Amino acid sequence: MPTKSALAQQLAVVAGFDNPRASLEQYRTPPDLAAHLVHTADLQGDIQGQTVVDLGCGTGMLSLGAALRSPARVVGLDIDPAPLSTARENERKVGSTTPVSWVRADATMAPLAPPVEETTVVMNPPFGAQSDNEHADRRFLETAASIAGVSYSIHNDGSQSFVESFTDDNGGEVTHAFETEFDLPRQFDFHESERQVITAEVYRIDWT
Repeated sequence: MPTKSALAQQLAVVAGFDNPRASLEQYRTPPDLAAHLVHTADLQGDIQGQTVVDLGCGTGMLSLGAALRSPARVVGLDIDPAPLSTARENERKVGSTTPVSWVRADATMAPLAPPVEETTVVMNPPFGAQSDNEHADRRFLETAASIAGVSYSIHNDGSQSFVESFTDDNGGEVTHAFETEFDLPRQFDFHESERQVITAEVYRIDWT
């Protein structure tokens, strides 16, 4: 198995959003964070041989990280066609041999019915920070609960009580949780600094 640092180096070539949309909270997932999430999932046996679904895949960072760890297949869903085009270019740059399907679809109404026990969801959903996009991460979790045996998701700092409560109410169990740093470059007019590092939280949820 390639090391976590080697995976991060492979993902460093993944380009971000050309014209990010604030309403969709489109930010490139940092390669180090993606590598950490995927490496953790791989160590838990949640990648190899599985169908990995990336909800709100953007330009493909988590999808391609998973594709480099020998899943059966990867499906990346995003509602915005522009980042999906970039994701296809990123797939060529990364050079994974795992088939990746890029699907334009609303991740909160995913048109999928894979075998739950054989499906792992990875996602960096919108945090719901925009006034017209509140509770967006809840809708992504609802989809994960319906299609996956296990999910890995990135959330805003302070989300523990919400994630644990939602998981309990939907028959799941949070088995792993860790804090991480999320590097946000200045890309929208409302950003006041050139770069900001925020604290984020990653959760592994067993839905079976």
